[in-house]
Amino acid sequence: MKILHEFREFAMRGNVIDLAVGIVIGTAFGNITNSLVKDIIMPPIGVVLGKVDFSKLKWTMIESSEGMDAVTLNYGLFIQTLVNFIIVAWAMFIIIKVMNKLKRKQNETPATPSAPPRQEALLEEIRDLLKK
Repeated sequence: MKILHEFREFAMRGNVIDLAVGIVIGTAFGNITNSLVKDIIMPPIGVVLGKVDFSKLKWTMIESSEGMDAVTLNYGLFIQTLVNFIIVAWAMFIIIKVMNKLKRKQNETPATPSAPPRQEALLEEIRDLLKK
């Protein structure tokens, strides 16, 4: 029972829940960027380059024969994955840049001056009394 209690405490910590939410959102973001690259970005690039379907670009190293599939180097899929990575990296760069900018603004706000230590307050009172 003790181990179940410890696991429950571990699983309910804020960091674990935040991590789980981040993974779910990251997976969804990955699916969106995959679709963006595959369905929206690569077709126009293929048309501009002479009606090329990047997903079918490959170099056949060994032709298929009876009972054996062809051995191919699928460089078109690699190009799509590379474009996908660049989009995800750019999006993450922008997100981090905005977060850093917001953090800098937050750090630049002047902090309200705290009350001076008790010793200084007493010394100021003594100084003011001596002036009178």
